[in-house]
Amino acid sequence: MVKPPDQKQTSLFSDDEGAYSGLVTGIVELLDTARKSAARSVNSIMTTTYWEIGRRIVQIEQSGQMKAEYGTAVVEKLSEDLTNRFGRGFRRSNLFQMRAFYLAYAQAIQPTASKELASIIQTMSGQFPLPWSHYVKLISIKDPQARAFYEAEALKHGWSGRQMARQIATQFYERTLIARNKAAMVESSAAIRPGDAVTPEEEIRDPFVLEFLDLKDEYSESDLEAALIHHIEHFLLELGGDFAFMGRQRRLRIGDQWFRVDLVFFHRRLRCLVIVDLKLGEFSYADAGQMHLYLNYAREHWMYPGENPPVGLVLCNKKDEAIAHYALEGLANKVMAAEYQMVLPNEKLLVDELERTRRMLEARIEGDSTS
Repeated sequence: MVKPPDQKQTSLFSDDEGAYSGLVTGIVELLDTARKSAARSVNSIMTTTYWEIGRRIVQIEQSGQMKAEYGTAVVEKLSEDLTNRFGRGFRRSNLFQMRAFYLAYAQAIQPTASKELASIIQTMSGQFPLPWSHYVKLISIKDPQARAFYEAEALKHGWSGRQMARQIATQFYERTLIARNKAAMVESSAAIRPGDAVTPEEEIRDPFVLEFLDLKDEYSESDLEAALIHHIEHFLLELGGDFAFMGRQRRLRIGDQWFRVDLVFFHRRLRCLVIVDLKLGEFSYADAGQMHLYLNYAREHWMYPGENPPVGLVLCNKKDEAIAHYALEGLANKVMAAEYQMVLPNEKLLVDELERTRRMLEARIEGDSTS
């Protein structure tokens, strides 16, 4: 005989739905707050650490009598040594940013009597309230008054990195100076536009934070895109033994901007990197330009001696058409370009597979939504 269910258990979701809903809401808010707090804590320590690195670089430059070539040589050597020890995050441009950060905020931190490094960092970390990504933008502003203005407004209104970048790009400081109603102008800056808000997940996945912690940052922006990238990865690997998988959703930093390359392979026969970028939409000249930006970066930072120049593959997939386009213009000569075209998979083969995969995935998604 089957024992009847406990009446108290069955009534949990019928009579006390409000209580359970409140429990879920409270825990979600708790986790969101905790994640934001964790990201901000890491950001604070990271910013303080970079200030201290900048201070030490300036100190050793001063001991070298501040000769420009001496300082550059120090940064070059330091970049090489730190990269070998800690990996990404210590390119010469990054170290110059840390140096510039210290010079711009040399008086921001009061000296501490402690000689323990951990204690120094912990004591100083509360003195930089904005994330490192904000300070990267701030140190690009030469006018100290403009820099102070943007910093104060970011603190007052809680600007995200996107908001700060937009205000700087649109010369908000200069426009405020000539505005008749300055107070109204400043208050308008607090308005949040679509895309300005940053979720706890984005705060934790901030490329600067992930780089500082030496964590992987592989993720996709949508389920359909992720599924297409996953399938294209396996499709290329199944074409033969020439493709060797190198990475998915690989981030690269150019200046203070971050980009994400969908797939990176190494082609054994061509001895070159193959960079794949997937776009859900119509192919545009901007897509080709962005791919050439990736290829230039890969030539400078990812190529090893003896390898051939990298090749780019742009895959665009919209509802009624798919496009596959190889970026070969950067190759050294026509003979090499012809060899690439003979060895690499035919573009029509890629287009057919992309269309077939998209139809299959969309049918699966529609089936899941109606079930």
